[in-house]
Amino acid sequence: MIVSLLAASATTAAPTRLDPVQLFADADIVVQLVIAGLVLASIWVWTIIVSFSLRMAKTGRASTDFERAFWDAEDPARLVGSKSRHDTPFARVAGAGIAELDASTADGVRDAAGVRGRVALAMEGQVSAEADTLADRLNFLATTGSVAPFVGLFGTVWGIMNSFFQIGSQQNSSLAVVAPGISEALFATAIGLFAAIPAVIAYNRFSHRVNGYEARMQRFADKVAAQIGRELERG
Repeated sequence: MIVSLLAASATTAAPTRLDPVQLFADADIVVQLVIAGLVLASIWVWTIIVSFSLRMAKTGRASTDFERAFWDAEDPARLVGSKSRHDTPFARVAGAGIAELDASTADGVRDAAGVRGRVALAMEGQVSAEADTLADRLNFLATTGSVAPFVGLFGTVWGIMNSFFQIGSQQNSSLAVVAPGISEALFATAIGLFAAIPAVIAYNRFSHRVNGYEARMQRFADKVAAQIGRELERG
């Protein structure tokens, strides 16, 4: 009678689903450190995803407005100055071209083709700088996507090693002895994938957006260089 009651009690108390918090609490200290590091990395990944999405949306709208105003302006140099040249990447690209034009024509125009070439190079360099600035934080996404699965795997290997140690110390290879340690170990792998998968998807998507925006800036710079070339030829 007592044995049957104990068996029924054990059956009732048995968990019916995985409890991530309990798995973390029961894990070895090394596995806990791995999981904690991966969770922090995942939080930072999602922070970058949200902030970069908002930044690109704001930058795209501001660039469209500036480009429209630039081509409609009677004095583009004054427009760039009024935008303080720190408003949008497009404004800074145009500002770099105008600054080079002013420097190259300070003593008069002696070589129109040379002036246009220097203006184009100045804007091309600014385009590259703006693209690098936009893509700067994406390196963390690439690093997390590449490294997180292996960090989780390290936690898995450590947890399985700990399970085999328990088998040896208790002289018992039953599933009840091995299962908890293996569950904790595999939980580390799951957290690693949880951090890596969004990072890889976001990195590929955002890299494509940065490349597209860079191409858009380059087209704008080419148009500005062509317009400056026409003005120089007219004298």
